[in-house]
Amino acid sequence: MRTYLKIIERHRATKWGRLGSIVIDRIVFNLFFFAFALIGGLIDGMLGIYYFTKFFDQLAGIGRVADIVITNIIFFCYIFLLEYFTKGRSIGKFVLGTKVVMTDGTEPTVKDYLIRNICRLVPFDGLSFLGENGWHDSWSDTRVINIKNYEAEKQAKSDIEDLGKKEIA
Repeated sequence: MRTYLKIIERHRATKWGRLGSIVIDRIVFNLFFFAFALIGGLIDGMLGIYYFTKFFDQLAGIGRVADIVITNIIFFCYIFLLEYFTKGRSIGKFVLGTKVVMTDGTEPTVKDYLIRNICRLVPFDGLSFLGENGWHDSWSDTRVINIKNYEAEKQAKSDIEDLGKKEIA
């Protein structure tokens, strides 16, 4: 069982900040697909091969449920990889100044990010942010924190601890 640091709990991101972050991530995700389709269409038109156009036509006919499943799998990969390689930040989190950390203040591991993002696939997890923590945070022992406030408090505590220590010149 992990330790729960009070400093992490004090500097959790707000519910609106978390909602804003996921909305920004969804917009960026959709813009990526729009750009992919636009570039594919331009390549097809310039080269006259219509590979991308045929591909998009096939995707349009897969059905609503399959579309939702495929889109969620791709979004899962997008968020998982982005949070892992940027050490807890997605594009939405970068914009809003938040970050994913473990409840004990350490950086999540690959396994932690994987568990966190698998939990997002649970139906209605998107609404769980209305509670204390999102289910994907509670089940993976992670928190989304406001970086600026968290770092400021850590620095203040460090400065207080350094008072009275001798400096060697």
